[in-house]
Amino acid sequence: MKLSTRSRYGLRAMLVLAMHEGDDPMMTKEIGERQNLPVTYLEQLMLTLRKAGLVNATRGAKGGYVLARDPGKISLAEIVEVLEGPLDIADCADVPNCCQIPEICAFKGIFAQANKALYDVFDRMSLAQIAEEQNNKIASHVEMYYI
Repeated sequence: MKLSTRSRYGLRAMLVLAMHEGDDPMMTKEIGERQNLPVTYLEQLMLTLRKAGLVNATRGAKGGYVLARDPGKISLAEIVEVLEGPLDIADCADVPNCCQIPEICAFKGIFAQANKALYDVFDRMSLAQIAEEQNNKIASHVEMYYI
């Protein structure tokens, strides 16, 4: 499975909001600039995230987006599922002519295990954990200048 651009951009936007938790709302343009994301596409993603209750929007000059909940209570799985749908590498029910008798298909159990493992990895990671890791990486990064 490969995450779509939609999920990757959405995760990056949510990371920006988590890293600035408690600050003023952030405009879509600012979020896009911080992550080098196209603003028009990001606006669509933020609307989806708002409708799902993951972000709140405020109108006006000081408006923008903030997380709707504590970033420690938002899992990466929740974000991806809002933007992408279920985290599945394969779902036999969605594949026409997958097999003659799905009830006895050996792959069905393997796909179910893989789906669960993938979901568990994303579900164990909160937005707060990713924001902390990102802040640590930024703090430990040293620019190298050569003459």
